[in-house]
Amino acid sequence: MNRHFGFSKSEHLCGDTRISRLFTQGESFIVYPLRVVYIVTTNEEKEVVSVLISVPKKRFKRAVKRNKLKRLIREAYRHNKHQLIDTMIANGKKLHLAFNYVSDEEMDLDAISKKMKFALEKLSAKINSQPTETLK
Repeated sequence: MNRHFGFSKSEHLCGDTRISRLFTQGESFIVYPLRVVYIVTTNEEKEVVSVLISVPKKRFKRAVKRNKLKRLIREAYRHNKHQLIDTMIANGKKLHLAFNYVSDEEMDLDAISKKMKFALEKLSAKINSQPTETLK
């Protein structure tokens, strides 16, 4: 199986309507320090999974720290996304996904990567257990 470890612009979740739909109709769970919000779609989009990464200004006033945490989350996702993408392709579904950083302290790449891997495994299990008739 060919594994693509990039994170191209087309994989980013963009657009006010898609983002607001994700946060109003989507489901969520927390794998501390990440809050994962997701919605399974049937849209005919190019990418199987579209991702949004957010670090709140309320918790980290300095843009340098926010940007560093976003880079670490992106890197952790990029290295572990293949399992989720394989699950989505196998089920024939598309996914919009958001990661919100909810901790007040900075974490290093190893800790974020472990949590990201666990979050993606949990998300894959939820997607597999979800019946296909309930898709929006």
